[in-house]
Amino acid sequence: MKEVTIYTDGACRGNPGPGGWGAILVFNGIEKELSGGDNPTTNNRMELSAAIMALRALKEPCRVNLVTDSKYLCDGVSKGWAESWKKRGWKKGDGSPALNPDLWEQLLQLLSVHDVTLSWVHGHSGHEYNERCDKLATRFADFIKSE
Repeated sequence: MKEVTIYTDGACRGNPGPGGWGAILVFNGIEKELSGGDNPTTNNRMELSAAIMALRALKEPCRVNLVTDSKYLCDGVSKGWAESWKKRGWKKGDGSPALNPDLWEQLLQLLSVHDVTLSWVHGHSGHEYNERCDKLATRFADFIKSE
C-alpha cells in the first residue's frame, strides 16, 4: 500500500456562514493542494469536508496519516462516536440527532477503503502544513464571502 500524509483544515466566517476547507496531500515528496467551500456552512462541516475531499482524491487504497486540528473529526473517528451514531440511526447517546450525518456517512465509507490513522495537532501553533491548510481554507471562505 502506498503511504500518504494528508493535512486538513476548515474555516468559517461566522458559524454558520461562508466557509472553506483546505487539504495538502503528500506522497513521496510530492505535494498536492486542494480547497473548496460552501455557504452557508459551519466550521465542523468544513473540517469534515476537507478530510472527505482529500481521501476522495486518492486513486487507490492507501495507508494514510491524516493530520488535523479538529478534535471533532479526530474524536468522532478515534473514539468511535460516528460509528455509534450511525448504529443508532444518527442519534447521539442521549437520543438527540447527531450533526452532519451526511458527511459522517461519506467519511466512514472512505475510512473503510483506506487504512487511516488520525493525528491531532494544535491549530495556529506554527505547524507548517496546518498553517498552509488554514490559508487555503480561509482564502476560500473569504472568496465565497465576497461574492
